[in-house]
Amino acid sequence: MRDDLGAGACAMISVLVVEDEEITAEANRIYVDRVPGFEVAGVARTGGEALRFLRGRTVDLVLLDLYLPDMHGLEVCRAIRAGGLMCDVIAVTSARDLAMVRSAVSLGISQYLLKPFTYATLFEKLTRYARFKEEAGVAVGQSDVDRVLGTLRGGSELPKGMRRDTLDTVAAKLRASPEGMAAQAVADAIGVSRVTARRYLEYLVELGLAARIPQYGGVGRPELLYRIPMES
Repeated sequence: MRDDLGAGACAMISVLVVEDEEITAEANRIYVDRVPGFEVAGVARTGGEALRFLRGRTVDLVLLDLYLPDMHGLEVCRAIRAGGLMCDVIAVTSARDLAMVRSAVSLGISQYLLKPFTYATLFEKLTRYARFKEEAGVAVGQSDVDRVLGTLRGGSELPKGMRRDTLDTVAAKLRASPEGMAAQAVADAIGVSRVTARRYLEYLVELGLAARIPQYGGVGRPELLYRIPMES
């Protein structure tokens, strides 16, 4: 189910998911389809299949796993560039090799996603890419160039004082508790204050990634639980 955050009047951004592991490929397909303004054009399980798809159909973005059974993802990217295929690439890998990151950047890979990643992380990458597409145009001056590149490659745009690793940890705790968790339970589980935990939980709700669930039981106000839908 697509998140109801509003995609605006812009054309849909088409995405090719390239991933050899069936379960991961399906998860990535579901993740991408949930982000407003994005649609999955296809899923490829090998580098060769991805290149054949791209030669026959134009897409805006490739979500490219770097470790494929027939060739490395960087080879796929080289073939994309050599063939003049007009699409952007987000690399997906479990490798923490900075040399590989530099190689990816040199081939024009716009963003880099480290496995395992959460839906929240992919959501941020894709919405950043969507803003980049909207802002791209004729640059009047250096400030315009810096602004557009900053939109795509800049740091996290989390609210001030919030950390990406803490947000991912909170989301992981909720995902592991399908019945839902109260703010105090999350705080105890990750070692932060209840106020801090509630701030992160409310931010997940704001993104549409979690829901508030009143838990009725004893006397007084119901306890508020937070839950992430199972498909997240």
